[in-house]
Amino acid sequence: MATTTSITTNYAGQFASKYISAALLSADTLDKGLVEILPNVNFKTTLQKVNTDDIVKDATCDFTPTSTLTLTERVLTVEEFQVNLQLCRKDFLSTWQGAQMGYSVYDNLPADFSDFLIAHVAGKVAQKIETNIWQGVNATAGEFDGFQALLAADGDVVDVVGTSVTAANVITEMGKVVDAIPAALYGKEDLTIYVPQNVAKAYVRALGGFGASGLGASGIENKGTMWYGDQPLYFDGIRVAMVNGLASNKMVAAQSSNLFFGSGLASDRNEVKVLDMADLDGSDNIRVVMRFTAGVQHGVGSDIVYYA
Repeated sequence: MATTTSITTNYAGQFASKYISAALLSADTLDKGLVEILPNVNFKTTLQKVNTDDIVKDATCDFTPTSTLTLTERVLTVEEFQVNLQLCRKDFLSTWQGAQMGYSVYDNLPADFSDFLIAHVAGKVAQKIETNIWQGVNATAGEFDGFQALLAADGDVVDVVGTSVTAANVITEMGKVVDAIPAALYGKEDLTIYVPQNVAKAYVRALGGFGASGLGASGIENKGTMWYGDQPLYFDGIRVAMVNGLASNKMVAAQSSNLFFGSGLASDRNEVKVLDMADLDGSDNIRVVMRFTAGVQHGVGSDIVYYA
């Protein structure tokens, strides 16, 4: 009788954390450290905000508590999500076997077939999380409210009316964002202008001399658009970060320490399973199951500029 090989694996524990982390933290925004990551959030966590008036007063001989301190809070709530996926073994087995024999151009394919499938699913999860972080809408299945929805609903956020950004106007439009940055925020070390792909492309093209911005016909070092090689971008001395999840023609200026992503990366709610269905229904199908939590929140709305 032929030997039946089962790859049924339950990673509901230490290994679950590893695989869930790989899925979530591979999102572009998180992978680059562009927001604060709060792990082990099972349901909610409170972000404390402290505001004071002018604390320096004229000296007297007495202790006179004349300053005003206001303590408010904002709650980051994570939501539970799941992945229920059925894959056919034969669609992936040849790729995995080829990698083990050294014929693959990929250096990081896992040696174990179940790990290989999880890595494939993790990449898909990361893409969805990246979109959710910025464009997510809680009313849509599989999504939580992203920064765009949260900032639009916060009356304290500094709003800038936007337009369709092109290489011809990108310098002007990004200048509007910088001009709106509060004085107390300007110059902070982690201040970042978050831009989507279309704004980043327009800005690079403008710097190459192909925008109506007086930058010269040949751009930086007379290299035209060839100058750019994925080096860091800056605008008026402020870091510019392209985030794939941000919608076109939108920009956000904020400290990275004022934007938060929460998840139960090491909590009991995380679960990863790979189920071989051969022994159950005779098929060549494999089911991949993931359960995890995720959510975002911002801290001080008045320290954020939202161009939309």
